[in-house]
Amino acid sequence: MLDKAQRIADEVLFPAAAHVDATGRIPHPHLDLLAQEGFYGLAARDDIDRSTFARIVEVLASGCLATTFVWLQHHGAVSAAAKTDSIRQEWLEPLASGARRAGVSQAGVRPGPNPLTARRVAGGYVLDGEAPWVTGWGMIDTLRVAARDGDTIVWALLDAADGPTLGVTPLELVAVQASGTVHVRFDGHFVPDERITGTLAAADWGAWDAANLGLNGALALGVAARCSRLLGPGPLRAELAAARAALNAGTPETLPAARAAASELALRAAAAVTVTTGSRAVLAGAHGQRLVREATFLLVFGSRPAIRTDLLRRLG
Repeated sequence: MLDKAQRIADEVLFPAAAHVDATGRIPHPHLDLLAQEGFYGLAARDDIDRSTFARIVEVLASGCLATTFVWLQHHGAVSAAAKTDSIRQEWLEPLASGARRAGVSQAGVRPGPNPLTARRVAGGYVLDGEAPWVTGWGMIDTLRVAARDGDTIVWALLDAADGPTLGVTPLELVAVQASGTVHVRFDGHFVPDERITGTLAAADWGAWDAANLGLNGALALGVAARCSRLLGPGPLRAELAAARAALNAGTPETLPAARAAASELALRAAAAVTVTTGSRAVLAGAHGQRLVREATFLLVFGSRPAIRTDLLRRLG
């Protein structure tokens, strides 16, 4: 799978990355190819460990961050289907094959003025509130959502389609605009019990979340890896290997610093590409300006207070 990922990144994704950035659209054949080659089912495979999964994320992100960003968020739904008896038979195969494609929102566990809430009613839950960041709209048919029911987090699978109780507003991003990222508003949106994939005590969320920070860091390593290849042999390669090792070996206590280091490395590497290229790097379609914008995006995507604190320290 790693060899396949490298071939797809180098032969398909990277040659089209500037076009994807300029048009704000991911070609459907890109995502279809990832499904055809088995990449939509990685989270359900026992032979793909976390470090291998992270390396695949890194390699694909070195080809096209927007495509990888959309694809990566599918895997929460795959994992939920694989682990939940009540939905496995109906959901796992189509999700793992890519016949169904999913996004994710963790709005119910994030701080903010309008948390997404889940209210228990006969036969299911009613969702109210906002999901400020949902990626892949128009490219996904399923949305895995976390909503808050008092002290409990409720996870559910929804149809990714707007309607009377689910409104969507597109967002304009400085990078990965092709990711189809939107703001979603829920207004009395009913979710039947058969779409509930599980619950989690809100008090347990922090530990669960801290143990799962590494994959997002692999996106930053992908940007840094592409920069390293554009620059050629140099010390950046050793820094990339060290950052990868820190993420792979990370614990809930050390992962925030490892994530911060990966994001800072991506920004510095993209700046090096820009300076090395010279004034041509700021032309539309040039790799330098796109990679700098992508690295900037990754400074704040999926961030946490501890990551932010460490990043600010690194940035002076």
